[in-house]
Amino acid sequence: MFTDVLFIVGLTALAGACIPLGGLLASFERIRPNWLEQEFRHFLIALGGGILLGAVSVVLIPEGQASMGDSLWAIPAIIAGGLLFFAIERILGLKRRESPQLMGVMLDFIPEATALGGLAVVSPETAVLMAVLIAMQNLPEGFNAYRELASLPGYTSGKTLAFMACLVITGPLAGLLGYFFLSERPVVLGVIMLVASGGILYLIFQDIAPQSRLEHHWGPPLGAVVGFCLALFSHDLVGQV
Repeated sequence: MFTDVLFIVGLTALAGACIPLGGLLASFERIRPNWLEQEFRHFLIALGGGILLGAVSVVLIPEGQASMGDSLWAIPAIIAGGLLFFAIERILGLKRRESPQLMGVMLDFIPEATALGGLAVVSPETAVLMAVLIAMQNLPEGFNAYRELASLPGYTSGKTLAFMACLVITGPLAGLLGYFFLSERPVVLGVIMLVASGGILYLIFQDIAPQSRLEHHWGPPLGAVVGFCLALFSHDLVGQV
């Protein structure tokens, strides 16, 4: 069991490390010329949104439905997730702490890390590929989350990166939760993934997609397509193991 724990902690920590790594890349404030900086930032916002959409459609919802035995209760769980994160965003908005990209990172990272913990013993190869998928998602999402946090009052570059580094620990905690408590409770794990899916869909269409739009530029919408295909490609790799 000790080996399994180390395996889970290692995979989830490495995947989570891409959150502050993306933030570190975003901390280089200027890309020349200025139009390239603007387009690159919007491209990454769209890329993150596309990856989140891909994660929902090819990983979280299918796995969540399967864990619930393809029950129709999956639909209320997804709706409940959208309503839950609507409420969370309203509360954060009242405190002027809106950060949809950061919420998207954690909504995606935590349930997938939890699922990874449940898979680590049954199928180590699948767990490794899932960790790669999570890492690829976390990099652009970490970039976008840094820009959001850095724009809030009181956040300096160092403080923002330190906060993002602290988020890495949520991956191992979620993975160990899945390993010890949810590996034999597939219905509960399925509900978690479906609620997260509803929240992600709300964030994509409420906040992330509008931020990605840039007049007279084709890069951002292509970023969304690339992000979705990246998630689909990673899922296909997992399916071939």
